[in-house]
Amino acid sequence: MLNFLQKVPLFSQLNDVQIETIASVCIKKTYKAGTVLFQQNEIGSIFYIIHLGTVKIFTSHAGEEKILQMFKSGDSFGELSLIDGKPRSASAQTLEDCMMIMLSAQNFLQICAQNFEINLCIMRELCQRLRDTTQHVNDLTFLDARTRIIKNLIQLANKHGLREGHFIHLRIQLNYDELAQMSNVTKQVLMQVMRDMQEKQIVTYTANDLRIDLTKLR
Repeated sequence: MLNFLQKVPLFSQLNDVQIETIASVCIKKTYKAGTVLFQQNEIGSIFYIIHLGTVKIFTSHAGEEKILQMFKSGDSFGELSLIDGKPRSASAQTLEDCMMIMLSAQNFLQICAQNFEINLCIMRELCQRLRDTTQHVNDLTFLDARTRIIKNLIQLANKHGLREGHFIHLRIQLNYDELAQMSNVTKQVLMQVMRDMQEKQIVTYTANDLRIDLTKLR
């Protein structure tokens, strides 16, 4: 666990003694794919770091879901409600089998009180999420459905994909409904755009992933 925590961006500026102190109060636990870690409006009690796997953060209203973020190994989440004491602003669910490193609210807040570096990293992360939200509002206002879908695929590929020359390979844990939610389009529109990109060989499917040809995307 020590070697992994040293590579987590949130803890990257801490020394070995500080990392060891944090590791001593962490709990490691595995979860099956599809497990809801917490739900929107619940009282927050745990801070999460993903050791292995992928997690989606989403909100729901009247039976409809909206995916806000996807997190992978090394990413952390769940700090907001621990900091302000308010209920969870969104839900979290595993997209595949995951191994999580967890801190209780009490230990998380104590560590924050003792390490300015962690507070600074958290502030930077929250600032980035605010910028992402602002950009998302801009996209909904000014971009058409096709452009939003393509941009969303590129963002997923940049964060979760593997670059090989002018190709990006993306192993997607999301189904069509979830991909449509992320782009804020209907499933029918998403499938129409995906079929069009397949015909133009912008995207191709293999047995295990989706491949994006960046030269044809231009």
